Amino acid sequence: MAGTTRDETYLLRPVGRVASPLTDAADAPRQGDEGAPTAWLIFDPQVGPALRDLRAGAELLVLTWLDRARRDVLVVHPRGDQSRPETGVFSTRSPHRPNPIGLHRVRVLSVDGLRIEVADLEALDGTPILDVKPVLGAVDER
Repeated sequence: MAGTTRDETYLLRPVGRVASPLTDAADAPRQGDEGAPTAWLIFDPQVGPALRDLRAGAELLVLTWLDRARRDVLVVHPRGDQSRPETGVFSTRSPHRPNPIGLHRVRVLSVDGLRIEVADLEALDGTPILDVKPVLGAVDER
């Protein structure tokens, strides 16, 4: 709420981790569709039943905690391009932001128990997974 001085805390528990050949942010594409390698979403056994209907070909939104991002950044040059004007992070996809939640649209390549192989994920190896949601189709397909 605007103007409040109350400091609220919310507890998030990762449901899994990313397994990726990407280990350094400098080597990672800025977005998944810009050359990200195949990666795996590795889930904790406690959430196994939540994975039961995922199939190859499905498109998902993966929410991650960008654990190596800075949380004190409010303004950036988009895509790190100094020739572009500074822009508030809420108008960018910068990983550096007050709550570094990553949003990744991926395509499921295969499902192997608690492991989901995906395309187009630019997250670094070990990145905590917060949640997974389906990409919604047309209203009559939901």
